[in-house]
Amino acid sequence: MTGRLNNESGFALILTLVVTALMVAVVVEMIHQVYVDTSLSRGFRDGQQASILAESGVTGGAKLLQMGLSGRSYTSLSDRWATPFKLEDEAGSLEITISEESGKINVNDVAQSKTMDTLKLLGTRLKLPGEIWSAVSDWIDSDDIPISGGAESVYYRTLKSPYSAANGKLTALTELSLVKGITPEILGKLRPYLTTFSEETNSPLSKININTASKEVLAALDEHIDDRTTGQILERRRLQPFKDPSELSKVPGMETIAMGLGGRISVKGNLFRIISVARVKDSARTVEAVVRLSGEVLSWQEY
Repeated sequence: MTGRLNNESGFALILTLVVTALMVAVVVEMIHQVYVDTSLSRGFRDGQQASILAESGVTGGAKLLQMGLSGRSYTSLSDRWATPFKLEDEAGSLEITISEESGKINVNDVAQSKTMDTLKLLGTRLKLPGEIWSAVSDWIDSDDIPISGGAESVYYRTLKSPYSAANGKLTALTELSLVKGITPEILGKLRPYLTTFSEETNSPLSKININTASKEVLAALDEHIDDRTTGQILERRRLQPFKDPSELSKVPGMETIAMGLGGRISVKGNLFRIISVARVKDSARTVEAVVRLSGEVLSWQEY
C-alpha cells in the first residue's frame, strides 16, 4: 500500500511540474503577444492563449500516462490518472480529465459474432430495438447486400436527403446517427459504452478492460452475468484491481463464465480519452483527444 501511495504521489508531483511548466510558457507567450501585436483584441488574445494551454494539457496528460503506466501490468479506476487534475494561477486555469476507452465495446468489431452478441446484450439492457445492430453491421461492411433487419445504400438513397452507406469503419460515434433506426435518444444512451477505436492498429478484436468497464459493459460480456455477479466484480476490483484476466474466475458466479471470455478481456488499457479545459480570463477552450499509450494520437478535437 505504501508503494502504491508513493507511486500516486510521484505521479501527481510530476503532473504538477509538467503542467506548471506549460503554464509558465503560456505566461511568457502572453507577454510576448502583448508587446509584439498590440492590435489584437484582448478577447481574441485570451482565446488564443486558452487554446495553447488546452493543447498543452493534452500533451502533458499523454506524456504522464506514458511515464506512469508503460511499466504497469494493469490499469484501474483507482489509479491517479482517473482523478481529474486542476491547476490555477494568475495566467488562468487548466483542468485535465482522463478516461479509458479500453473499458468500452468497439462497435467497429460488430462483424465479430462475439461482439455482436455483446452489443445485443447491451441493447437489451438499455431497452433498445434489436434490429439496430443489423443496420450498424450493414453500414460498416464493405458490400451493399443488406442482412435481415439491416439497411444498405438502396434504403438510404430513398430518404428525403439521400446518402450512401459508409461501407467502412466508423471514425466517430456521431456517425451512428446516420444509421437506420438510431435516433439521437438511442445514440445518447449508447455513447457511454461504445468506442470506435481499436487497442492496436489492425487488431482483429479489441479487448475490454474489466478493471475500467462499466457495469453495463461487464453484464453484456455474457448472458449469464446477472446484476448480482456484476456487483461482485465491481466490489472485487474496488478492493483489489485484477492483475490478470484469469483472476476473474475467482469471483463467485464467474468460475465457468470467465473461461469463455478468454481473448476478449484484459486488465490493462491502451486507449485513453484526454479532455483538457483551459480558461484565461473570460475565454475558455477545450481540447479532447484519444491517444494510445505509445503516444499515437487517434483523434483530436478543439471546441
